[in-house]
Amino acid sequence: MKFEYTPKGVCSRKMIFNIENDKIESFEVVGGCNGNLKGIASLLKDMKVDDAIGRLRGIKCGIKDTSCPDQISKALEEFKTLA
Repeated sequence: MKFEYTPKGVCSRKMIFNIENDKIESFEVVGGCNGNLKGIASLLKDMKVDDAIGRLRGIKCGIKDTSCPDQISKALEEFKTLA
């Protein structure tokens, strides 16, 4: 299932997930820190949704209250409410 999320409070503008059978098949980000987010996407491949949420929730970027990883967790939490 394709799922798109608009993150808040970070540089990235859109997060696109493909999730099947509670696993992240692919993840892509529009905007943000290209290299770091490609690395995160590679690490998330085949990871269970709940595992990704647990690992990424609450990570901050500098003095911001959130980060791209934290926004990924929020996106996945939203996905779970829709699935």
